[in-house]
Amino acid sequence: MFIAKQHSEMAARSVLRYLKPKPVIFQSHRCASLSGFDIQHKTPTIKKAMAIPKAHYGGRHTVTMLPGAGIGPELMGYVKEVFKYAGVPVDFEDVEIDPNADDNVDLDYAITSIRRNGVALKGNIETRSTEAGVISRNVALRNELDLYVNVLHCVSYPGVNSRQKNIDIVIVRQNTEGEYSMLEHESVYGVIESMKVITNFNSERVARYAFEYAKRNGRKKVTTVHKANIMKLSDGLFLEISRRVAKDYPDIVHNDMIIDNCCMQLVSNPHQFDVVLTTNLYGSIVSNVVCGLLGGAGLLAGKNYGDHYTIFEPGTRNTGTSIAGKNIANPIAMLNAAVDMLRHLGHKHHAVVIQNAINKTINQGIHTRDLGGTATSRDVVDNILKHIKIATA
Repeated sequence: MFIAKQHSEMAARSVLRYLKPKPVIFQSHRCASLSGFDIQHKTPTIKKAMAIPKAHYGGRHTVTMLPGAGIGPELMGYVKEVFKYAGVPVDFEDVEIDPNADDNVDLDYAITSIRRNGVALKGNIETRSTEAGVISRNVALRNELDLYVNVLHCVSYPGVNSRQKNIDIVIVRQNTEGEYSMLEHESVYGVIESMKVITNFNSERVARYAFEYAKRNGRKKVTTVHKANIMKLSDGLFLEISRRVAKDYPDIVHNDMIIDNCCMQLVSNPHQFDVVLTTNLYGSIVSNVVCGLLGGAGLLAGKNYGDHYTIFEPGTRNTGTSIAGKNIANPIAMLNAAVDMLRHLGHKHHAVVIQNAINKTINQGIHTRDLGGTATSRDVVDNILKHIKIATA
């Protein structure tokens, strides 16, 4: 009885942490203390377009690299190889997180590194410990760094055989709460309660990000995906806020769709979607559905944004443990994440050179097994290097 009460009190304190009001800091109050790079990339809404200044230390950026588990380390090796070959002015600070650790020391070091560097490239990190105090590393990184939005730009590759062609969908996902709040307890023996937390503050932030993204990128429609017909309070709040924010953007069409129907519509008629705005769990579901439509988990990259930090990673967050070390993993998603990172840092020339090399390799049919091809990981990377050499000769 005491244990159940203790769990309930812990859950209540955690909820209060989510409900505690946070001040909304607008850029106009911060411009005086932020650099040009900060204004361009580290504010919720970009209101001032300006050239990104050169990095310190001879024009080079230092980025935190979190290889993760499974195929992560070998894919990070390919990223380093491609960057070195293309002469990219980026240095990596490697941080290993032990998946078997029964404490959070490695996690704390990773968070400190990202706070120092501002940007990270990440594989999927496993959490195998069963200790109650050891939390999911992936979720903890997003929560501790307040990476409140995940963006997945889903675009078809002409050279990849898929049922649906010419798909161009952007998924904007709330990244720090919902079912991923990590608030679970056993109220009485044999009964587990898992808390879904939806807050006004975080819902408005991600909704406004979605509409601002649509406005800046010439997108015409935002679709809010929810389950408010059943979860009337939690998903109802998310839907209500998205409708309220939509009124500030009269030039952008807004509609909503229940998650069940959305999955069916994505498979049968994906071209009706433009920008998809959704909560954490539903975002994970629709991201995987769209990745499957485009060819699988090995192609797309995801971006995790906060007001101060950014983490780039493969879009579907798979470890690929069963194929690790076999030279058959698809390196494209991790390389695409690295290209997104270069754009974020302002290294546009290098980003274009590497992106063009990736696109040419895919569209020439140099595919790993997951895309129906016979190429090895090494074959794909060697072909990318060949195209980089041609472009920079």
